[in-house]
Amino acid sequence: MAHIKLPEFEDMSPAIQDKARPILEKTGKLGEIFKLLAIDEKVYFATDGMIQKYLLDETALSYEIKESIALLISVENGCKMCVDVHKSIAKMLGLSDERIEEVLQGVDAIHTSDEEKALLNFCIRASKKDNYKILKEEIDALKDMGYSDVQIIEAVAITGYFNYINTLSNVFALGQ
Repeated sequence: MAHIKLPEFEDMSPAIQDKARPILEKTGKLGEIFKLLAIDEKVYFATDGMIQKYLLDETALSYEIKESIALLISVENGCKMCVDVHKSIAKMLGLSDERIEEVLQGVDAIHTSDEEKALLNFCIRASKKDNYKILKEEIDALKDMGYSDVQIIEAVAITGYFNYINTLSNVFALGQ
């Protein structure tokens, strides 16, 4: 049970209800993270924009890499709810059950290129408290592997997003 009272559909602002209605029609329920964000319309729409632009829109990174980052960072942060949600989203976006299970076991278990493993390990490193110690040489190494500035920034933005959403979920005990 969440540490704070989560609003029901009828308690949400009309603008958020407009976003919630299709979800309710499709799934019959709203997840706890949706309800938590709905407490504050500014937080909801800022977060929704990140979800759309980082994760759901086609971007410089593949859905496979983006969802791998989502799962890896959520595992690192101990966010069970986010792991469960993103296992389903990853599947919906085309990741195989095998790939999802590999990601959940850690970067070394993923059957992918050394370059992709380097990017995923970099994201895990970027998610840590001491990310201010990352050196230019570490970013240059990713560029030498073929990653563009846009791809690296996107990967770090997704990493930061998952630190953010995992924090919200963990602090308020969502999914427990």
